[in-house]
Amino acid sequence: MNGPQDLGGQMGFGPVAPEKDEPYFHAAWERRALGVTLTAGAMGAWNIDESRHARESLHPADYYASSYYEIWIKALEILLKRHGFVSERDLAEGRAVDPAATPKRVLKAENVTAVLAKGGPCDRPVAQPARFKAGDAVRTKNFNPTGHTRLPRYARGKNGMIEAVRDGFVFPDSNAHGHGENPQWVYTVVFDGLEIWGEGADPTLSVSIDAWESYLEPA
Repeated sequence: MNGPQDLGGQMGFGPVAPEKDEPYFHAAWERRALGVTLTAGAMGAWNIDESRHARESLHPADYYASSYYEIWIKALEILLKRHGFVSERDLAEGRAVDPAATPKRVLKAENVTAVLAKGGPCDRPVAQPARFKAGDAVRTKNFNPTGHTRLPRYARGKNGMIEAVRDGFVFPDSNAHGHGENPQWVYTVVFDGLEIWGEGADPTLSVSIDAWESYLEPA
């Protein structure tokens, strides 16, 4: 989806200015926002791709006016309402008012460390062999889906080269919408600066992305 989060190559946002010795959290509420989001995700009602899609689906004006963890909380409200855990009345009153869905599981405090250490691996076996190999010339497809995708706009319809074949991974474009994991091979694809940015690009620049197999075709 061509959402507000897809900023590669966009003008007007100023330079990236990393904060030296940046703390993990800039306010106490951000720490809580992370904890609440992870705990809610552990209920098992949605996956990481649906969660990403909820953030991307915020209105651009709302997205750009929000800080990182404000985006997380706004998306979490969408997910909780979508899956029946809270209602508009609950949010308005700041407490449980209406009946709510029952979570598949509840993350308890004593289990947090083990659950975080385990993570949520997304690598999966793929039945068919990889279509491409390192050194192959490929072209990314040029499409503008209405749903979630991990292929950025700046890399669509571009010629590149397979640098490495990775493992099979869950396909986010379908997984975000409840259409199954549909695992595919993932490849690291390298593009030169001229191909991505065009005339005036730094000739020493290259850009690498990880791309699912269905994003690619032989060049």
